Amino acid sequence: MMQIEQRILIVGTVSERVTRLCCIFEFLGEQCDIVSVDALIPLIEESRYRAIVLVSDGITTESIKNISTIAPWQPLLLLGTAQVDTSNILGVIEEPLNYPQLTELLHFCQVFGQAKKEQVPTSGNQTKLFRSLVGRSQGIANVRHLISQVASSDATVLVLGQSGTGKEVVARNIHYISERRDGPFIPVNCGAIPPELLESELFGHEKGSFTGAISSRKGRFELAEGGTLFLDEIGDMPLQMQVKLLRVLQERVFERVGGSKTIQTDVRVVAATHRDLETMIAENEFREDLYYRLNVFPIEMPALCERRDDVPLLLQELVSRVFNEGRGKVRFTQRAIESLKEHAWSGNVRELSNLVERLTILYPGGLVDVNDLPQKYRHIDVPEYCVEISEEQLERDALASIFNDDEPIDIPESRFPSELPPEGVNLKDLLAELEIDMIRQALELQDNVVARAAEMLGIRRTTLVEKMRKYGMSKE
Repeated sequence: MMQIEQRILIVGTVSERVTRLCCIFEFLGEQCDIVSVDALIPLIEESRYRAIVLVSDGITTESIKNISTIAPWQPLLLLGTAQVDTSNILGVIEEPLNYPQLTELLHFCQVFGQAKKEQVPTSGNQTKLFRSLVGRSQGIANVRHLISQVASSDATVLVLGQSGTGKEVVARNIHYISERRDGPFIPVNCGAIPPELLESELFGHEKGSFTGAISSRKGRFELAEGGTLFLDEIGDMPLQMQVKLLRVLQERVFERVGGSKTIQTDVRVVAATHRDLETMIAENEFREDLYYRLNVFPIEMPALCERRDDVPLLLQELVSRVFNEGRGKVRFTQRAIESLKEHAWSGNVRELSNLVERLTILYPGGLVDVNDLPQKYRHIDVPEYCVEISEEQLERDALASIFNDDEPIDIPESRFPSELPPEGVNLKDLLAELEIDMIRQALELQDNVVARAAEMLGIRRTTLVEKMRKYGMSKE
C-alpha cells in the first residue's frame, strides 16, 4: 500500500526564499523537507505527501508537467510565476508570504487529497482485504476511506445500516488492516443470545457460579484479547448489560460471573446495529452514556437501493464466490442485470446473495434472462421466447397427452362419439376440436391467466401459447 506522508516537500535548490518558506511552514506546525527534482521522482512513486511545492524558477515547465503526470493524485503548489495548467496544481503561493493564503492553499491540498484517494495505486493485499466491499459508488468509496482512516487507531467504531448491508464485513476489514490483524476477531450477536446468558457469554464465569456451570469458562472479551471484539446488534442488548459494558469500555477491566478477580482487557470494540439508537435513547431503551462511548467513530453502510450501479459488480463477486465453493456457476444477460438494478432490495446484499444461490441451483451453468428471474425481480417487460414447433409435432403431443394421461379425459358423448362410426371420422379435426374445448375451459376456470391454465392442462406455458396461436384463440 502506498505510504501516506504528512509532510510537505519543497522542490528546488536551497535558497533564501526556499528556506524562508520552509521556516514559515514549520511555524504553522507542518513538517517540511527540501529536495531536488531528481530526488522527487522516486519519492512520489512510493509515498503520498500532504503537499508538494514546486519552485518554478528552479524547475522547467516540462519537469512540472512530468511531475503532474506521474502523480495525478498528488496536490501541487507553485512558488513563482510559471504558467502551467494541470488539474493537480491547486494554486500559486504569492510573495510576500502571508498566513491566510498559506492556510487556505493547504486546506485545498487536504480536500484534493481526500477526493483523489481512490485513484492512488494500492497493493494486492489491500485489494484482497476490501474484496467484500465491492462497488464503485460514492457511498462505498466513503466507507473504504473511513475504514482506512480509523483502522490504525484503537478508537471504538459504531457501524450503522440496514440489515444485510454488510456491517460485519466492515468490522472485519477494520481488524485486518489494523495493527491487531494478528490477534483474534471475535463476533458476538447480542440479539441472538438470551439476556440471562449474555453476561456469561461476554465476561465468562467461574465454576459453580450458576446451575450448570460445571467448570470455569472464558468469555468473549478474554478470547478477543489483543484483537477485535465485534458486538453485532448492540441495540438489542438489555439495559442491565449496557451498564456493565460501559464500565469495560471506560476502565478496561471486568470480572467473570461468580468471580471477584479483576481482569484487565486489551480489546478493540467494534459495534453495529440496524436500529435508531437516538430514538431508543429518547424512549429509555438505550443508555445515552453508552451511545456516546460507542459512537466515537461512526461508519454508515449505504443500502443497496442507494448504490444500484454496484449491482453488476456484486453479482460478479457473488457468482465467483459460489463457484469457488464448488456449487456451480450461473451467468446473467444484460437485460436481467438491468432488471435487478431496478429492484428495491429490502434485504440488501444478503438478499442478492440468496438470489444468486437459488439461481445457481435452478440453472447450473446456465444463462439467466429476465423471465428466468422470480416474478418480483422482473422489472423489465420482455416477451417470452417461443420455440417454433411443427404441426405434426403438436398433433403427436396432443395424442400423447390423451393416451398417456393417468386421468381419463371426460369427453361429452354428444360431440365426441365413444365408438368409431361406419363412415369414419376426421381425426385431425376431432383432436383440434378437443384441444380448443379443453383450452377454453381451462382459461375460463383460471380467469384467463395463461400460465395457470397451462398448469391445469399439464403442459408448458409456451406450448399453450403456441396452440392458442395455431387455433386463432385469444385470452378473451
